[in-house]
Amino acid sequence: MMLLAAIAFAVIVLARLPASWVFPNKPGLNCASVEGTVWNGSCQGLVMQGFALGDLVWDLAPLRLLTGTLAAHVTLAHGPLAARGDIAAGFGGRLTLRELSADLPLDPALIPRAPRQLRGSVHAELALARLEHGAIAELKGRIEAHDLTQRSGRVTALGSYAVTFPGGSATEPVGTVADLGGPLAVQATLHLTREPGYLLEGQVAARPGAAPELVNTLAFLGSPDALGRRPFSFGGTL
Repeated sequence: MMLLAAIAFAVIVLARLPASWVFPNKPGLNCASVEGTVWNGSCQGLVMQGFALGDLVWDLAPLRLLTGTLAAHVTLAHGPLAARGDIAAGFGGRLTLRELSADLPLDPALIPRAPRQLRGSVHAELALARLEHGAIAELKGRIEAHDLTQRSGRVTALGSYAVTFPGGSATEPVGTVADLGGPLAVQATLHLTREPGYLLEGQVAARPGAAPELVNTLAFLGSPDALGRRPFSFGGTL
């Protein structure tokens, strides 16, 4: 009886453990206030590296801990980045996201490796995103970039685009890229490599009314085919 009582007491203590005990303010990461418990809590006014992200709410799945996995449903709202989904972190640097929906501005403050002169917005609907040691191992879903503009000297409209990843067990994720209207007609494939890096290759053509700067830039890709399309290929590291 004493043992059962002790176990029950320990469970109650853990269930009511204040979230602030395990989510303390640290340099580069702090909350205006922390509420709830370790299992169901919130970080109001989350600030990371001096950038205000909004309010973070989490709901942990305690039974997943028995399998060595820290899993939770998380929501981030009331800030520049809005996101919700299920996240699971396991051994060996494995991170899995499921049913992820996210909206964010294309801003170097949020995405450090984004081109500094590029602006727009990003919307993602991913059924699955699996990362291993920081590299993307699998993707299933769609990512859209809307109303892209290049802001170097003058503002040049670039259009909107989408990349769709079918998922599956490919060695490296490969997505299909297409424009969603705008000055450029694009058909391409995006390879996400293990470095981690990327390779984007396909065909592009200027539509009637495209800015002269875009038309002049495409001329550096070589001569067009009969339909006005020029091949392109470039890559980099993430």
